[in-house]
Amino acid sequence: MKKRVEVSEIMSRKLITLNISNTLEDAKKIFEENSIRHIPIVDEKKIVGMLSYSDILKVGYADATQDEKNIELTVFDWFTIKQVMTKELYSVPSNSTVKEVARMLADKEFHALPVVDDGELVGLVTSTDFIRFLADKL
Repeated sequence: MKKRVEVSEIMSRKLITLNISNTLEDAKKIFEENSIRHIPIVDEKKIVGMLSYSDILKVGYADATQDEKNIELTVFDWFTIKQVMTKELYSVPSNSTVKEVARMLADKEFHALPVVDDGELVGLVTSTDFIRFLADKL
């Protein structure tokens, strides 16, 4: 295995992003249609937040005795992406090593990190990217 592998070699580059004017219903649809778990929230190419599928599940959690579909529509109208997204983000530059980023994911218990160069979102690295990387190397 190479000693210095940069995160740019394993990160996802084709990102699906939203902005704060999108709705939580938009986000839920994207999560489900694309089988992804994290959506960067951007303003132009600058990342301003991160929305995870678990954030959507937390907001949509309600009384299980009621019709789930009606609850989701009502609850999603109560909140905005800006209210639900994580605003205080950690990010890494694309020249970070896989080892450095793996430690950060493990230490902070994150499942995804935005990759940012010169203030611009250039990729996203997830725990799944690391699993694929290790599977290819072993």
